[in-house]
Amino acid sequence: MPRKSTKEAKGNKLDNLNQTHGKVENPITLEQVWGDDGLNKYGTLDTEKYLEYVNSLNKSDLQKHAVKIGLVPIDDRTNLIARLKKEFVKHTAKYSTKTLAPKKDISKKAKDILSEGR
Repeated sequence: MPRKSTKEAKGNKLDNLNQTHGKVENPITLEQVWGDDGLNKYGTLDTEKYLEYVNSLNKSDLQKHAVKIGLVPIDDRTNLIARLKKEFVKHTAKYSTKTLAPKKDISKKAKDILSEGR
């Protein structure tokens, strides 16, 4: 009887392997499908509107809002509003576009130096 090769004896191990790709297999919400735009957590990305909303809350609603955001509520109203504002600014920084500095005129000497590499 002919001898089986070692490949046939072990079987093909690659058939049993799975490849991961990092995507969500079955998206549950539209945010997972289209991506998060940052409005879900606070409802706005405008600082003035958010501060107006926070200042309109009473103390217990303010503490509930802090828990919803993920902060431990403290008893001092002014410190809690300051912490909420700080967290809001961090959140909006993730979703805002960065503005570039205006172009400055470059001297002829600097342009000559930069053009040497071409």
